Amino acid sequence: MTQTLTGGPGLTQERNLVTEVPGPRSRERLARKKAHVADGVGTALPVFVEAAGGGVLRDVDGNTLIDLGSGIAVTTVGNSAEAVVRRVREQLDSFTHTCFMVTPYDAYVDVCEALAEVTPGDHAKKSALFNSGSEAVENAVKIARVATGRDAVVVFDHAYHGRTNLTMAMTAKVMPYKHGFGPFAGEVYRAPMSYPLRDGLSGEQAAARAVEVMEKQVGADNLACVVIEPVQGEGGFVVPAPGFLPALARWCREHGVVLVADEVQSGFCRTGDWFACDHEGVVPDLVTTAKGIAGGLPLAAVTGRAELMDAVHTGGLGGTYGGNPLACAAALGALEEMRTHDLVGRAREVGAILHERLGALAAEHPVVAEVRGRGAMVAVELCVPGTTEPDAARTAAVAAACHAAGVVVLTCGTYGNVIRVLPPLSTTDALLHEGLDVLAEAFAATA
Repeated sequence: MTQTLTGGPGLTQERNLVTEVPGPRSRERLARKKAHVADGVGTALPVFVEAAGGGVLRDVDGNTLIDLGSGIAVTTVGNSAEAVVRRVREQLDSFTHTCFMVTPYDAYVDVCEALAEVTPGDHAKKSALFNSGSEAVENAVKIARVATGRDAVVVFDHAYHGRTNLTMAMTAKVMPYKHGFGPFAGEVYRAPMSYPLRDGLSGEQAAARAVEVMEKQVGADNLACVVIEPVQGEGGFVVPAPGFLPALARWCREHGVVLVADEVQSGFCRTGDWFACDHEGVVPDLVTTAKGIAGGLPLAAVTGRAELMDAVHTGGLGGTYGGNPLACAAALGALEEMRTHDLVGRAREVGAILHERLGALAAEHPVVAEVRGRGAMVAVELCVPGTTEPDAARTAAVAAACHAAGVVVLTCGTYGNVIRVLPPLSTTDALLHEGLDVLAEAFAATA
């Protein structure tokens, strides 16, 4: 198997710090950010990047950092992947925009055709393209409501679905995503998620608990759709117990409820299969995608059963920039990279390394309550040893130590106590191991 992808602006694939992190030039630019960018737009690591590729980022001070975040699961194929750059340049030479709703173009249809091939299930499918994961989720709800003639939406504890008004209502965590932004959209209900570390339930038991809530508090006859992340992202990389998703899918099918799989963070090879649903053979009615779909360009999609997608009247779906030609070209390039380099297989290789190394870390540091995830989407949850009491302070300290040492890691979780690892699948084993060495050193230094 080809281990690394081509692409990137001639970057040496190694960590190299020539200044402190952030360095003086990044700090100068941070002052400009303070003057001109709204304070509500935060940054996890205030280094200004001038080049990126493979598994590294180079900042304006000349520091080369190991990337274990992929821009929040976006640059799965790496930054500047060859096929993405080539196809975008070719499209750029032709035209940048016409608006598909005014005068259509092939690339939009090509992406929809490709999505029908790779998303779960062999039924007839259609797609609509948008700009962001939030837009995709919101439009999936619109489609489900029209198709069923029902209004209610069920989501789950710890869910993250976006920052638009409807998706804020669907997102569980208040701070920073919802605080002060209400009132929110109505007819959104929350069911308990399968969270094995915290509930100790089997998948079937957790599904029965969720179904009881849906039937008692909503009623199947009122329910348009159940929206779930097959592996939760911002909520803490929560992997439901085996059997939970299939049981939910059966219940939805029996009651005419649309099952929407939010694969915005987990889709496109990230979990060691094309989609996280594939691990248990779950075939959702609608799938929402974004992030890894287009190698860093803004694109999102709703893909689903043709009869559901066609339920919406002509003109009811769309948007000025949805399915922009450059973003579509990037998506076709990203899919080319995924197939050419067997990134499904690569994600499994990365996952094996992550579980081995992070498992060893857990054995050494009792603060690690659990290592979990699928493929190259793995996290550690930190709790007060011997309990499930979240240790957010230690989590923040570990992340800060990694950043100072030139390794980009991200935190997440309802309680702010989860470190997530999302390396580009273009990274090398050597870079991955070095990044995990730094993570281990950060745990030791903050003990």
